[in-house]
Amino acid sequence: MSAPFRTPLTVPARDTGAGPEILALGEPLVEFSADSDGALEDAVRFTLGYGGDTSNMAIAASRSGARTGYLTRVGGDAFGALLLDLWTRNGIDISGVIQEPDGDTGLYFITRHAGEGHRFTYRRAGSAAARLTPADVPEEALARARLLHVSGITQAVSSSACDAALHAMRTARAAGTLVSYDPNHRPALWPLERARATALHSASLADIVLPNLEEGRLLTGEESPEAVAECFARRGPAVVALKMGAEGVLLSERGRLTRIPAHRVRAVDATGAGDTFDGAFAARLLAGDTAGDAARYAVVAAALTTTGHGAVAPIPDRKAVEEARSAAA
Repeated sequence: MSAPFRTPLTVPARDTGAGPEILALGEPLVEFSADSDGALEDAVRFTLGYGGDTSNMAIAASRSGARTGYLTRVGGDAFGALLLDLWTRNGIDISGVIQEPDGDTGLYFITRHAGEGHRFTYRRAGSAAARLTPADVPEEALARARLLHVSGITQAVSSSACDAALHAMRTARAAGTLVSYDPNHRPALWPLERARATALHSASLADIVLPNLEEGRLLTGEESPEAVAECFARRGPAVVALKMGAEGVLLSERGRLTRIPAHRVRAVDATGAGDTFDGAFAARLLAGDTAGDAARYAVVAAALTTTGHGAVAPIPDRKAVEEARSAAA
């Protein structure tokens, strides 16, 4: 059932001072990517990187010019220190990051297999981020921000993290802060029926919903892009941006559909492209763009991310996106 929402999308104009305009809440991860093809047990060398969908989103938003902060828990280990350094180097406010002296930071390993693509192996059970609770949500910071971003992965890693995400969404909405939600469904993390119920409920708490087409079909039971977008839109968000990879984005604004073509590149690794879209889209909305203009910018940012390996290193800054847009014009 739909709830009353701001129609059309109204971006709060509040003065955040020097604080974050965007707060992303979720699970960060440290990445180890095998340098050669083969099974994990045969890998000799790995390249260090970073992941976690909401962390990627925060970095993308920051590189596109938005003042951004991150809300999470990290371990007191070397991996937690690496993430803190990553966010600091990218201009992200870490005052909402809780450090657990005896906690562990989540990790994942990427291996590549000829003809089969990437395989991911995670070590995240019981991580510091999985122990997020509603008590960790800084309610005053959410009320000062202009946009909160959360994802389905955060909701899937533990019951307490799911509770924290939903509490943050309700708190932000009550304060007039925009809520952005990416279902980012991972079948290995939880049953489809639970994921579907949580995602559709979360859509009813969000102003902006950012699914991709594959997960959208699973979570709504619909097949066509138009029907998937409409199913989410009926829950109440002012904007649904359905990400369709090489087919671009289908943007729904209260029933009005706009197709936005993809930006053509020679893609080598799509890791984190959807997260980059989310961050770039949010940054441009807060800068004053319409949803359509923000999506046109974000599809270029997402495409550029696929031209390099890893989730974070290829995320472009605003200058690179604008140069690519100019070159394609």
